[in-house]
Amino acid sequence: MLKIINEEAKTEEEAVEKVLKTLNCSKEDIYYKTEFLEGKLFKGSKYIIEAIKKEDIINSMKKTIEDIGNLMNIRIETEIELKENEYNITLISDNNSILIGKDGKTLNSMQSIIRQSIKNKINLNIKINIDVANYKLNRMRNIESEVKHIANEVKSSKIEASLDPMNSYERRLVHSIVDEFENLTTESIGEGRERHVVIKYIEKA
Repeated sequence: MLKIINEEAKTEEEAVEKVLKTLNCSKEDIYYKTEFLEGKLFKGSKYIIEAIKKEDIINSMKKTIEDIGNLMNIRIETEIELKENEYNITLISDNNSILIGKDGKTLNSMQSIIRQSIKNKINLNIKINIDVANYKLNRMRNIESEVKHIANEVKSSKIEASLDPMNSYERRLVHSIVDEFENLTTESIGEGRERHVVIKYIEKA
């Protein structure tokens, strides 16, 4: 269970120090939010700190993944690395195909569940990336290669091309890749699962 610590003091620095003493850790080991309460009659102003250890978040993620694995009757080992405020989660199992799902849908659903689980518990938006056997990494490389090929064709023929439906992360990748091409632009079209990117040729003055 995630343990949220609340401390208050006359200054923010003092409140943070109280939190660090209670949790017995350094400032880099926690997330915290600050609230300032203006003083009223007979009451002075104060700072209230709400904090949680990053280690507790990692343990909560591992527990959530274990629970999902139990529901799927799959034993999942989890490796989590925190780098630049993004949690990179690697799943290890003897049934990767089920964990990945068709077109990575199961993997993406797990990522959404874990992110939402943390947000529900501590109201904190954190960056999470889950992968199995480098599936996402390889998919990103394939998308990049395919998009560059299609972009060159659009630039040569001046005929727009519609790509297959993609999730928001993949669409952002496409926009970023095509931005490097002169006389090309992109547009996301469609709703829900049918949302996809169209690569278009534009004449420049």
